Amino acid sequence: EIIRIKNEHPDDSQCIVNDRVKGRLKVTRAFGAGFLKKPKLNDTLLEMFRNEYIGTAPYISCTPSLCHLRLCPRDQFLVLSSDGLYQYLTNQEVVSLVESFMEKFPDGDPAQHLIEELLLHAAKRAGMDLHELLDIPQGDRRKYHDDVTVMVISLEGRIWKSSGKYL
Repeated sequence: EIIRIKNEHPDDSQCIVNDRVKGRLKVTRAFGAGFLKKPKLNDTLLEMFRNEYIGTAPYISCTPSLCHLRLCPRDQFLVLSSDGLYQYLTNQEVVSLVESFMEKFPDGDPAQHLIEELLLHAAKRAGMDLHELLDIPQGDRRKYHDDVTVMVISLEGRIWKSSGKYL
C-alpha cells in the first residue's frame, strides 16, 4: 500500500509520514476520509485541517482488498472492525477473547465484549481504571482511544443482540 501511494504521488515527499497517509490516517482504504480522495473535499475543510494535496490522484481508496478463504468446519465467526481495535489487541487476542466469551456466554454479545476489553486496555495504558476513562466526556476521550466499530458475525447461524452499551 505504501509503495502504491508513493508511486501515485511521486512529487509528494510527505504522502507517507510516520506510517500514516499525509501523517494523519493509518488506513489506506476507507469508506470515509474524502479529503484524502478528492482535492475539492480537502479544500472544503477549515484551513487548519487541510492537507497539502499534490496532484489529483487519491491518497486513499475505498476499493477493498479481497482475499478468498475456504471455510473449515471449525470456523465459528468473523470479526470485522475498524483499526482502533488493533491498537490494543492482536489478531490472536481478539480470536481468543471471542472464543472464550462464546463458551462462557453463548447468548452474550462478543462484539460488546471486545469493546469492553479494548476500553480496559485503553484505561490501563492511560494509568486509570475503566470508570475513570468512561467519566471523561466522549469528545475528550479521543485522546485515549480511537472511535471503534466492531462486528462479530457468526458462521454457525447464531444471532447476538447488542446492548449498545458504549454507543
